[in-house]
Amino acid sequence: MSNTIGERLVQVIKNPQDSESQESFARAMELSKAYAGSGSATHFSAVARLFYDLFEMFETGEDPRKK
Repeated sequence: MSNTIGERLVQVIKNPQDSESQESFARAMELSKAYAGSGSATHFSAVARLFYDLFEMFETGEDPRKK
């Protein structure tokens, strides 16, 4: 993998139309919004962490909890 997950995330935010990670970003955003709206989130940082983990999972195809 040439770019780190963080670099890919920054790239898709800066230039969403030209990024290869656009689909991963959209999928992670939808699931994060559903989680945040469910009332299960007890702290805002949990939503941000979930989004990052989901984005990483969709980009790499691996479970980020295995780190």
